Amino acid sequence: MAEKNPQPGTGGERYVPYAERAGNESIVYFTRDLSAEGLRRAYEQVSGGVGGKVAVKLHTGEQHGPNIIPRPWVAELLETDLPDATIVETNSYYAGDRDTTEKHRATLEVNGWTFAPVDILDEEGATPFPVAGGKWFDAVHMGSHLANYDSLVVLTHFKGHTKGGFGGSAKNIGIGCADGKVGKREIHTTPGSDDMWDISDEEFMERMMESAKAVCDHFGDRITFVNAMRNMSVSCDCEGTAAEPVVTPNVGILASTDILAVDQACVDMVYAMQEEDRHALVERMETRHGLRQLSYMKELGMGNNRYVLVDLDNGGARIQPADAVAHVVPFEG
Repeated sequence: MAEKNPQPGTGGERYVPYAERAGNESIVYFTRDLSAEGLRRAYEQVSGGVGGKVAVKLHTGEQHGPNIIPRPWVAELLETDLPDATIVETNSYYAGDRDTTEKHRATLEVNGWTFAPVDILDEEGATPFPVAGGKWFDAVHMGSHLANYDSLVVLTHFKGHTKGGFGGSAKNIGIGCADGKVGKREIHTTPGSDDMWDISDEEFMERMMESAKAVCDHFGDRITFVNAMRNMSVSCDCEGTAAEPVVTPNVGILASTDILAVDQACVDMVYAMQEEDRHALVERMETRHGLRQLSYMKELGMGNNRYVLVDLDNGGARIQPADAVAHVVPFEG
């Protein structure tokens, strides 16, 4: 069993500036256009590997949650670009309005996810997906229906998270594809413990990233990632109407075929903001050691933390994150 203390230099409370990173660069596409059209344009840049039976993984939210990706945006994307796709979700680990399939489907109705089929992946149990090179897992249990799909579009509302520090594409699949009763327990809880949330900060990040790696490895080049930086509370969408108020400016939409690059780019954009704009979200990331998500994905070979940021609003020009947030969109708080 691996040591629970983080290795020197991997502390998840420390942001690593771009100049200190090494390795190859991936492409991340960016638009400031927070609309259905902007979402479609970002997705279309990274859609080349998507085909066959397509699943779209997104967080459909707790009842009346105010910050989820707007349903009309998703409806237009599915209608125009993914007409045969299925929205996929899993039941929650915690007790609430989504911890059983029956309650989850009622919540989907309340929140208006009625324009496309929704598959609760763990409705019929769990299937272990292997983890290559992990130190915590040989396999993580995913909702069994995930194995029925050929491609996965990971559509993520980037925001803070009470335990993870932030929620990007990696959390969306690392937690969001894991079976609610088995897989999520494997990630969150020490075996035999009565405390369902007792995994320490950095170990939790590592377990979550190993789970995300299992999903990425399963789909190979048939998985792609789109992150919407909008209504970024420090709270996850799993907190619904109890989420903390939004105090971070909106930025735009990012897309990549590299899961590490797209999540890293979102974090870089937050750190590029003025102190008064970034303070709350940065504090949430650092106090939860959430930046360990990024360094551990790098260690697992899940992608690159260096990237070319392509500005879709300016003819595909290469830009720096600080330039991307120079004219942020007023948030809809």
